[in-house]
Amino acid sequence: MRLVLLGAPGSGKGTQAARLKEHLQVPHISTGDLLRGEAASGSKLGLEAKQVMDRGELVSDEILLGILEDRLSRPDCAGGFILDGYPRNLAQADALDGLLQRLAKPFDAAVQLDVATELLVERIAGRAAAEGRADDSPDAVRTRLNVYNNQTAPVIEFYRQHGQLTVVDGVGSLDEVFTRIVESIAPVREVG
Repeated sequence: MRLVLLGAPGSGKGTQAARLKEHLQVPHISTGDLLRGEAASGSKLGLEAKQVMDRGELVSDEILLGILEDRLSRPDCAGGFILDGYPRNLAQADALDGLLQRLAKPFDAAVQLDVATELLVERIAGRAAAEGRADDSPDAVRTRLNVYNNQTAPVIEFYRQHGQLTVVDGVGSLDEVFTRIVESIAPVREVG
């Protein structure tokens, strides 16, 4: 099973991806973790990414795609994977689609966790307070969510047009949301 999890910050994708990893017995690939790990490894692409991140800039799509290609080519991804945090824009979705076709590992489904903006603001503010973070003010969170919505709306439409999108209500207990995700991908698993 090859999945991409889509959802705004605070939607619970990381938490649900960790649960799906165990359920599906496939790797959970968070692009943020992947970049940090690759930079720490000292690989050629990792060093390039580290230089960019050290300058406070965003890693180019080309570098990120190269790192992702290496990761998806590893034996543990033969049975599938869960991508979390990528693609974030239409150019990345298109590049990823091309990469997966080249690797003969097309996505089975894109799962969007749908949570209302105000609830996301509450969740992130609560998480920030619990972690003692001052950078997640409600206004800052709303700005980040607006950027996410503007960049990700075309990605959601991309997967909808390809017949790969399933939208899951991301509100409820962890178990309730997990059950909805598993039920939403069950028909895809039966076909694959």
